[in-house]
Amino acid sequence: MYFGELPVAKAEGAILAHSRRLDGRSLKKGRVLDHEDLEALKAAGIDRVVCARLDDGDIPEDRAADRLAEACRGADVRAGAAFTGRSNLFAEREGVVLYDPVRLDGLNLVDESITLGLVPPFQAVSEGQMIGTLKIIPFAVPDSLVKVAEALASQGEPLVRVKPYSTLDTILIQSKLPGTKESVLDSTLRVTSERLEALGSRLITEARCEHSQNALADAIRRAVAAKPGLILISGASAVVDRRDVIPAAVEQVGGQILHFGMPVDPGNLMLIGRIGSIPVIGMPGCARSPKLNGFDWALQRICAGLEIRPEDIMRMGAGGLLKDVAHRPLPRASAKKTESAGKETSRAGITAIVLAAGQSTRMGAANKLLSLLDGKAMVRRVVETALASTAGRVLVVTGHEPDRIRAALAGLDVAYVHNPNFAGGISTSVRTGISALPEGTEAALVCLGDMPQVSAEVLNRMIAAYDPVEGRAIIVPLHDGRRGNPVLWDSRFFGEMQELEGDRGARMLLDEFADLVCEVEISEAGVHLDIDTPEMLRDAGGTLEEVK
Repeated sequence: MYFGELPVAKAEGAILAHSRRLDGRSLKKGRVLDHEDLEALKAAGIDRVVCARLDDGDIPEDRAADRLAEACRGADVRAGAAFTGRSNLFAEREGVVLYDPVRLDGLNLVDESITLGLVPPFQAVSEGQMIGTLKIIPFAVPDSLVKVAEALASQGEPLVRVKPYSTLDTILIQSKLPGTKESVLDSTLRVTSERLEALGSRLITEARCEHSQNALADAIRRAVAAKPGLILISGASAVVDRRDVIPAAVEQVGGQILHFGMPVDPGNLMLIGRIGSIPVIGMPGCARSPKLNGFDWALQRICAGLEIRPEDIMRMGAGGLLKDVAHRPLPRASAKKTESAGKETSRAGITAIVLAAGQSTRMGAANKLLSLLDGKAMVRRVVETALASTAGRVLVVTGHEPDRIRAALAGLDVAYVHNPNFAGGISTSVRTGISALPEGTEAALVCLGDMPQVSAEVLNRMIAAYDPVEGRAIIVPLHDGRRGNPVLWDSRFFGEMQELEGDRGARMLLDEFADLVCEVEISEAGVHLDIDTPEMLRDAGGTLEEVK
């Protein structure tokens, strides 16, 4: 690949290395320069630009990233579509991330141009959580390097996978001393039950007994007879030796102590054992708290069906100082669940706002959003597309004939907000939608209810391109050199969007924040088609007949 300065006259087809601001337009880094771009550069008095030009055998960054991400991803891992050489990996199930760090190092040692960063091995992840990012550094890499990296990534089995949790019926045994408060035991019961539920398991029963070897042994025998998947023992007094009360009781009923102690704090005094095929954990005192501790790391692996060996516990010291970590052991993702097979995992922090408040005055007496396309109301087609995308939730803004709009969307999993000032133009609906977004929303994908030919694939490509850290904070579809709709806005612009007026929407902000706009090339002309007249409706295959 050539990289360096080129005369503008010879730069057609080259890749622009650095963004350039011109009068009335912005040429983004990574853009393949065409004749119109070169004329604009000449008109601005620019005669040389820094560019990249691919050689034979070079693989463009996005294609290389897609190939390697596909080679790396194993069971229950999804690879997002590459954009600017980056493909992110997402967990498709709640579980534990598995990979060999040595193999990961081998992949990253192939060449400086190929990089893969993953969350720590054995980390608990939620459905939809990003677990890795594969980034091709330059604009292209030789095919020979990609093939070497592909072979390493897929050798034996793909490099990274997620081991989902299985449902373990669990019994909790709590011992107590004369001074033990029942409220403490009640709290431990609640916290333990919540921990198990977060990992897809359940606490089927709890038993309390005296803190003595014989009393504990009797309680353990009764628990074993119930054939649970896991037995947890919370002692009134911490285990301080392999010969202490809890390990002695486990051995008394024929169990085996596999390991005592761990290089994780809090969590040092944890005991791992086994009675037949049933794993047993002697819980450290810190497990009474919902805060992350070493017990969580062991519990997560067991609930994922993984065997824990003594050497596995001894290797937990890297990152094992958890005293100042305040969060709960497994943050619950708010990603929406989908019943449609094969649907990509949602981006929980992104909300699709569908504007369905207008009066459609150019359509005559009919409400165009209720007009039929292939037997379905236009607005329903738009909302169903938004629901089929990877947006985490869908919010519909109503205004004109709100009850009829809601009726047309009956049965769909959406939220509503009403805009009483809908006659004031589209800006009032944008403001209403933005003001109704839940706290913590990362971005809003503003969709128009009269654009039924925008597909879920278009929405997904826009969502995949969104990365405010890399400067892609406003995502706009581009077809035949013209920008279209919808537009995705990072939350940093919500304040400005609340100040919009009239019928112009938020388009004026695209010029004001041109450096943060990312144009995504789209092959579908639907991003330009908003149906405003009876003629346009008929051309789209629709009819003025309204949904009942």
